Amino acid sequence: MTTERRHLLAVGDLTRDDAERILDTASALERSLDREMKKLPTLRGRLVVNLFYESSTRTLSSFELAAKRLSADTMVLRASGSSVDKGESLRDTALTLAAYDPDVIVIRHPHIGASQLVAAATDAHVINAGDGKHQHPTQALLDLHTIRDALGRLDGVTVAIVGDVLHSRVARSLVEALLLVGAEPLLIAPPTLLPRNVEALGAKVSHSIDPLADVDVVYVLRMQAERMEASYVPSLREYTALYGVTPDRVRPGQVVMHPGPMNRGVEIDPRVADSGASLVTTQVRSGLVVRMAVLYDLLTAPGLHVAPVPIMEVA
Repeated sequence: MTTERRHLLAVGDLTRDDAERILDTASALERSLDREMKKLPTLRGRLVVNLFYESSTRTLSSFELAAKRLSADTMVLRASGSSVDKGESLRDTALTLAAYDPDVIVIRHPHIGASQLVAAATDAHVINAGDGKHQHPTQALLDLHTIRDALGRLDGVTVAIVGDVLHSRVARSLVEALLLVGAEPLLIAPPTLLPRNVEALGAKVSHSIDPLADVDVVYVLRMQAERMEASYVPSLREYTALYGVTPDRVRPGQVVMHPGPMNRGVEIDPRVADSGASLVTTQVRSGLVVRMAVLYDLLTAPGLHVAPVPIMEVA
C-alpha cells in the first residue's frame, strides 16, 4: 500500500509561487509577534517532532517555538543521549517516532538524504532542517524574507555569498532560492572552498573579493572547520586578509547577513557584525516566522507544488 505526503526536503520542491506564498504568510504571522498574546490556535492538536543529529541553536529553537506559537504539541529528540548512542539506525528511530503518529518530523542530520529516508519510512510530513552539505531549505526561505523586508524587493537584488561554499548547505539552498525569485547570486571564495562544477549551481563566481562593492547584500558564510578533513586554506589569518568581511570592504547602503554561528575575526569583523548594516539578529526573528509559515503551509494550505515522496508500508 502506498500513500502520499507533502514535504519540504529541498528548495527544488518549491515553485516561485510557493516561495512567495510562504513569505507572504510569514509576513502576516510576523504581526502576531508584537501582540501581548502571541499564541495562535492554528495547529492545536498537531504533533511536531524535532529530530536533531547535529548541534543547533537557531534552527532547533525556532522550530520548537514556531510549533508552540501555533499551539502544536512538540517533542525534541537529540541523537546524544538517545538510542542512537546504542547504535540504532535512522530508519529504526524513524519507525519508533512514527508510532507516536506525528504530523511533522523536522530532521537535521550529517548525512545527505536523511530527510528522504525519514519521509519514506513514516506517514509524517518531513522538513529538512539540514542534511550534510546538501540542503537547508528553511534557512534559504528565512534569508529571502529578511532581504525582502530590508530592501523591499527580491527581483534583481544582487547577493554576494562569501566564504566556505564547499561545505555549506546554506550556500547551495540560498543560490537556488535566489535564482527562483529572480535575484542574482555571486559566489566569492578561494578555489579550494568551491565545489567541483560550481558553475552548475547557476551563480556567478569570483576568486577575488573585489566585486563585493557592487552588490546589494553581503552574505557571509562560516568557515566550517568541523567538516574539513584537510587544509583548504594556508591559514585562517591569510583567509581573513583575503576574504574577511571588514568595515573597509562594506560600502554604505549594503546590508550584511550571516547564518550563524559566527567566527568573529575570521570570516567577519566584529565591527561589521555589530554595525547598523548587519541583519544577523533580524535573520533569527525571520527564522521563527518563516518556520511558522512552513508548518502552516504543510498542514493547512492547498499545498506545496512538489513531486510527492512515496511512502511505502513497512512490513
